[in-house]
Amino acid sequence: MKVLLLGSSGQLGFELTSILTNLGEVIAPQRFDTALPGNLLDLSTLQDTVQRIKPNLIVNAAAFTAVDLAEKDPGLARRANTLAPKMLANEALAMNAWLVHFSTDYVFNGQGTRPWTETDPGDPLNAYGRTKLEGDQAILASGCKHLILRTSWVYGLHGNNFAKTILEKAQTQDSLKVVNDQFGAPTSAELLASLTTQTLLPAMKNPKLGGLYHVAAQGEASWYTYAQFLLEQALREGLTLRVKPEDLIPVSSAQWSAPAARPSNSRLNTTKFSETFGLTLPHWQEGVAQFVRAYAKLHKR
Repeated sequence: MKVLLLGSSGQLGFELTSILTNLGEVIAPQRFDTALPGNLLDLSTLQDTVQRIKPNLIVNAAAFTAVDLAEKDPGLARRANTLAPKMLANEALAMNAWLVHFSTDYVFNGQGTRPWTETDPGDPLNAYGRTKLEGDQAILASGCKHLILRTSWVYGLHGNNFAKTILEKAQTQDSLKVVNDQFGAPTSAELLASLTTQTLLPAMKNPKLGGLYHVAAQGEASWYTYAQFLLEQALREGLTLRVKPEDLIPVSSAQWSAPAARPSNSRLNTTKFSETFGLTLPHWQEGVAQFVRAYAKLHKR
């Protein structure tokens, strides 16, 4: 099998690069590669790359994820998050290939406390969420064989994310403010990569299993309680912190005042995913503790 992986330099793409080799030959074009470009913002060139490779499987782990920047330049976000997935879906249909695409909890408006299901209508609060929802809808409407895995609060050792930022700032700053009124489930890139391959194999044997699924670690946390747990684990692993868990300062979303609004409720109902594929998803604290152990080994002084 020939696998085209887009976004291999990101935190999820990094984890997928090695695990997808279990399925076949992985081709991972880079954004600025002149010989085989993989830039979601250059649609015609990217389309040419897809047609040259003729993959059996396209895995799109790339996206425009700068939420505040998307608010300032929604056209740029739409090109990467809507038009590129639409083109990939059309190419997958033409080639009879599978498309795996990753989506986000930001497609919802964040109201209430009930975990969102796959059938709940999207109602995004910001340009990032709108463009991601439009990308999901384009894939669903294309008729191609697909898996859309919608997740939340992704972190990993590779790339930039909340978990690494908190650990780095707690070692170098004297105080740290964290939002305490947004709730979701921290989900590791490593877990997502593993689940991708575990779901792909049965789906490719039985295309009726394709579709949209919510995939996230179990349980819930606010960014504030998530940060507290990160620092508790960091102390347990011997990292020297200037900001201790009890020193964190909780603030509201209004006090934080980011350019783009964020959903308060990012909880995802993963029942459909677990029951369809017979997989038990771990609690978020399990993955975060494992992440901190690995981070500490790399950063202990």
